[in-house]
Amino acid sequence: MDSTATDSFDTSRFEASRNRLASLAYRLLGSAADAEDAVQDAFLQWQAADRQRIKVPEAWLTKVVTNLCLDRLRSAHARRERTVGAWLPEPLLDGDPMLGPADTFEQRESVSLAVLTLLERLSAVERAVYVLREAFSYSHAEIAEILDITESASQQHLHRARRRITAARRHGGGAVDPASARGIVEEFLAAATSGRTERLVALLTDDATAISDGAGLTETLLQYDTPQRIAAVARAGFKPTPAKRRFIGGTPAVHYALVNGTPAVLVVLGDQVVGAVTFDITNGKIATVRGIAAPARLARLTEAWRQHEPDTPLIPQW
Repeated sequence: MDSTATDSFDTSRFEASRNRLASLAYRLLGSAADAEDAVQDAFLQWQAADRQRIKVPEAWLTKVVTNLCLDRLRSAHARRERTVGAWLPEPLLDGDPMLGPADTFEQRESVSLAVLTLLERLSAVERAVYVLREAFSYSHAEIAEILDITESASQQHLHRARRRITAARRHGGGAVDPASARGIVEEFLAAATSGRTERLVALLTDDATAISDGAGLTETLLQYDTPQRIAAVARAGFKPTPAKRRFIGGTPAVHYALVNGTPAVLVVLGDQVVGAVTFDITNGKIATVRGIAAPARLARLTEAWRQHEPDTPLIPQW
C-alpha cells in the first residue's frame, strides 16, 4: 500500500471513531464547540503519530482525546470561565450523534444537562473516570491505562464521583413518561403566556430552581430559587412584547423538542433557534428550568434544527 493509500486508510479509521470521540469530549467538557476542537486536535496527533506502531487505534485515540479534555479543564482560562458563574452546558437537540451512546439509563443520564452541570463539582480526573465508566463502560484497568493511574485509584475516583453527584442531586433520576412531560411543559407555557401565576407555582416543586444565561448579556448566570420568583420571571419572560420582537429580530414560533433527553421549548425565528428553555421534571412537577439564549451556546442546536422536521409549533407566532 503506497503512502497516499495508507493515509486515506488511516483517515478512514479515525473518521470511524469521530462520533464516539466527540461524544466523549462533549461529556467531559459540556461544550460542543470545545469537543469538536479536542477531536480535531486528536486528529492532528493521529496524523503525526507513527500509526503502524499503534496496536489498538480506538484505545490510543480515547486516551489522546481524554487527556486533551483534561488539559482544557485544568487550564487557567477554563477555571476562570467556569468559576465566575457564567457557565452552562451547551444544549444539543436529541438525535445529535454527539449525545451517543444512549443505550442504557446511565449513558442517557450522563449527557443530561443536570448531570453535566453536576460534573462541574468534580475534579478533572473524577469527571473523566465517571464518564469513561458510566457512559462508555470502560473497565477500571482500561481507565487506569487511559489516565495513567492505578486501578485502585480509578475505583476510588469513581466512588467519590458517584457519591458527590448523588449528594448534589436534589431530585431523584428516572425516566419520565414522554406524553406526561410534554403535557406539563405545554401547561407551563400556556400559564406563562397568559400570566396565570398561581398555576405556574402549582406546576413547580417546592424547591424548584431556575437558571438563565440572560441571552449572553450578563457576565454571570441569573438564578431564582423559589416557585414564586420563578413564576414571576416566567410570566415576564414569555409575555410577547414589541420590544422583545425587536430584540429578537422578528416574530418567532415556539416549538416543543427534546434537548439532551430533557423536555424543552425552542424559540425559533426562521431557521434560527434564538432561545431554548429546558425542564427537569420529577413526580409530575417541574424541578429545574434552564433558559439558554446566548447565540454561541445555540450554534450546534440551530444546525441540527435546520436538518430536523419539526412538529406543529405550540405557538405559531409569538
